[in-house]
This record gives sequence, C-alpha cells and structure tokens, in this order.
Amino acid sequence: MRVTFMIALLAGAVFYSYVAFNDLNFMTRTGRLGPGFFPRIIGVVAIVVTIWAILDELRRGRMSDEDDEGSWLDVVLLMALAVGYAVLIRLFGGFIATFVFLAVTLMILNRGQLIKNMAVAVLVPGFVYLLFDRILNANMPPALFELL
Repeated sequence: MRVTFMIALLAGAVFYSYVAFNDLNFMTRTGRLGPGFFPRIIGVVAIVVTIWAILDELRRGRMSDEDDEGSWLDVVLLMALAVGYAVLIRLFGGFIATFVFLAVTLMILNRGQLIKNMAVAVLVPGFVYLLFDRILNANMPPALFELL
C-alpha cells in the first residue's frame, strides 16, 4: 500500500506542477516574481522527493505490501478529514481551519503526544500566517464567519 500511495501522491504532485506551470505567471508585468514562482518550486520538489521515496521503497524490496484493514481505514479517515478541511477553510478561514485539521489529524495518527500535537497545530498555521500575510503580503483564505 505504501508504494501505491506514493504513486497516487506523485500523480497529485505532477498535476499540481502542471497547473503551476501552465496557469500561473512566473513574472508579473512589472518584472517582479509572480504567483507562479512559489508553486513551481513546491511542485518540482514534491515530484523529486516522491520519486526518490518510490525508488527507495522499490530498492528495499517492499514491492508487495501487506494490506491490512487499519491502513485503509486511515486512508479513508484522512480523506474525510481533508474534505472537512475544505469545508472549514471556507467557513472559518485559513488559520482556524488549519489548526482544527492539524489538531484532529495529529490526535488520531499521533496518539499519546498531546503537547507535541498541539504545538504543531498552533505553530504551523501561525508560521504560514506570518509568512503569507505579513512577509509575502498575500492574504490567507477569507472566512465566511469571522471569529478573530
């Protein structure tokens, strides 16, 4: 299942890169870096790292994975959480939705580490907010309901 997941992840990274290269401008009309600069870097890095991980798994001989019910249950659960995140981001904005998504996901997948999970759930959206809203002057996704 690990190799199958990584192949699906590679397909997503290729699609993401395709959109970044074809639909987003690399430079603006004024000669500044445009909205396609950062997504192109992320897309290329995601493709390279995923191919590297697939080759590493194949080299280790883990081609035949033992599919157990728990692994597929985790995949379905993460997909449901991702759909929930998409709904929350429209309702409550980027910061709160990301906090809730990370907190719930980490509580399920990283049981027993409450302090570490909460630290990650607070610090990651905080860093993303500072990076995009304050440093890059790009807004976070707007909220339908403003809580803060």
